[in-house]
Amino acid sequence: MNTYPFSAITGLDDLKLALLINAVSPAVGGVLVRGEKGTAKSTIVRGLAALLPDVTVVADCRFSCDPQAPDPQCPDGPHVDDDGTLVRPARLVELPIGAAEDRLTGSLDLERALTEGVQAYQPGLLAEAHRGVLYVDEVNLLHDHLVDLLLDAAAMGHSYVEREGVSIRHASRFLLVGTMNPEEGELRPQLLDRFGLTVEVAATRDPEERAEVVRRRLAYEADPAAFTLGWARAEAELAWRIGQARARLSEVVLPDGALRQITAVCAAFEVDGLRADIVMARAAMALAAWHDRTVVTAADVRIAARLALPHRRRRDPFDAPGLDEDKLDDVLENTGGYDSDDASEPDVPQPRGGSEPDTGPDPDMTVDWDARRKPDDEDPDDPGPDDGPDGPGPDGSGPDGPGDSDGRDAREGPLVDIEQALSGEGASDEDDEERTRVDSPEPAPADAVYRTRVFTVPGLGDGAPGRRSRARTPYGRTTGARPGARSLHLTATLLAAAPHQRARGRTGPGLVIRSGDLRERVREGREGNLVLFVVDASGSMAARQRMRAVKGAVLSLLLDAYQRRDKVGLITFRGTSAELALPPTSSVEAGARRLETLPTGGRTPLAAGLLRAADVLRGERLRDPARRPLLVLVTDGRATHGSPADALRAAGLLHGVTAVVVDCEHGPVRLGLAGGIAARLGAEVVRLEELAADALTSVVNDSRAAA
Repeated sequence: MNTYPFSAITGLDDLKLALLINAVSPAVGGVLVRGEKGTAKSTIVRGLAALLPDVTVVADCRFSCDPQAPDPQCPDGPHVDDDGTLVRPARLVELPIGAAEDRLTGSLDLERALTEGVQAYQPGLLAEAHRGVLYVDEVNLLHDHLVDLLLDAAAMGHSYVEREGVSIRHASRFLLVGTMNPEEGELRPQLLDRFGLTVEVAATRDPEERAEVVRRRLAYEADPAAFTLGWARAEAELAWRIGQARARLSEVVLPDGALRQITAVCAAFEVDGLRADIVMARAAMALAAWHDRTVVTAADVRIAARLALPHRRRRDPFDAPGLDEDKLDDVLENTGGYDSDDASEPDVPQPRGGSEPDTGPDPDMTVDWDARRKPDDEDPDDPGPDDGPDGPGPDGSGPDGPGDSDGRDAREGPLVDIEQALSGEGASDEDDEERTRVDSPEPAPADAVYRTRVFTVPGLGDGAPGRRSRARTPYGRTTGARPGARSLHLTATLLAAAPHQRARGRTGPGLVIRSGDLRERVREGREGNLVLFVVDASGSMAARQRMRAVKGAVLSLLLDAYQRRDKVGLITFRGTSAELALPPTSSVEAGARRLETLPTGGRTPLAAGLLRAADVLRGERLRDPARRPLLVLVTDGRATHGSPADALRAAGLLHGVTAVVVDCEHGPVRLGLAGGIAARLGAEVVRLEELAADALTSVVNDSRAAA
């Protein structure tokens, strides 16, 4: 099979550099690639694996021991000089999202245990990846337990297996590359920290560069062998440089001045722990070796900081990775100074002479780190004019949606048409000309987040593993057994087979097992749910202090959803319609960003919000029927567009969905309208001030004291 050449990939210079650093020194700790889909993340990783030097292994060793320095604790050892050797390419091992723990770490060889009565170990992917590349696509979608095991092995260079009566330790050193799309959910900060380097990738917006990417891809698909041959010389040069840099790495010196710069940078950016300091030192030394130097320079330190620190600066799950480059420059200058012109770039050779393909050589691969900075007035997290508070609102009129300044009683409104409520179309000219009752010129900031009460979906589900509601999951305590072989319940299997041994003619020490005897574990743990927020953003909520409290509450619930591994969605309603501000996703950060710029004002189309929620949940039920929903309605219960009867009728469509109504009504006189909606939904109603877990504890304590 002809792998797409690493050197033929256009752009992605910082990603190439990060991968080359790890190819020179796998001790750096791997690369986490963050970016949108379709940016050649998988292609470039496979291309790198083809460049790595061949490895010499002990023949017939399942753990790829080096004949020059075999692992003394290798399960297939001890190895002796006459065991024989084998030279093979470095392996690229891919960890699928659905892999179980025993596939990753290895497990007892049950077939031999049951038929031969011997205790034998079946190696997993961590053993297979030793001295090669372990690639994890969509690492953020892996279960946290598997990510912990993976990163532990990458950090220690060994894998420990203690399960099913097996106690094994074996070497497991590999170049770890993980990719993720942040829109599908983030890794926990403590897991992010375990990756050595991180790179943000995005498709180029230059039409010429995009055309070159397409041109090369089409040429490769038309004739993979010819295309690969055209880049063979460039690939050979890169492979040679990697081998030379690896050999030179042991000669590289890290001067005290460079070390002080590394520690000063980490201290200035308030990075937790000392892992960042160590990773920066290793990366800077690998850079020096790559550029045929034996002494680390300030330029090496600067580039290492750009790759090693952005993902370690998150203090909160809603923080986006990033690095203040002006601050970085100041720290480096204050601890010895450096010449930015000395910065080194990944020097990726191109095909030359007759080996150059018709598609033309790769553009200049020089990484101008200073030119890559964002302008001061460019915010990378800016949602754009259409999503901000000054952009068009759900009713198409910007933040100033139609209001109810004519003083008309809400009960006089007409029955809401479902299609009109969902789309916002068909509003009358009178509605279009109405001014918002309370207009918020700029979004109110949110109050501080706090620990909220825990809301769960009753019953026992079968959804994806998480931390919210009870469910049958691949992980958790064993509660029983059932026919099957996915996760073998050894005791139950033996009990099922034992009564039939005489009839099956057993004569030796092993049991005679039939497929019908196999039993798998039934485990009970926790699942993640779909938490759909339906937030009232109308004029009645736009009082600044009130909206601050509402945003603080929703952010607190989003943080709780992040910690419990839920998917989240956000619907807002104001004016005459409801808007799906955030389709269901695992990225609670996206929800926080939408909430931050949430405009307020206009009437309260409560029925439209509930109808939109019913529509979204109906679609999600088809996409992921195992994930149970939890609806969180944040409102004061007033329905000033349409009538209260419409709202109750729309709530009836959601009956049977587990729901919580957060009552935002305030003041000495309360109408209790949210309670009526909650009764129609069959939902629990919680007043805004009682949402915090501490508030619930106070209520319970006060009740006990009164008793």
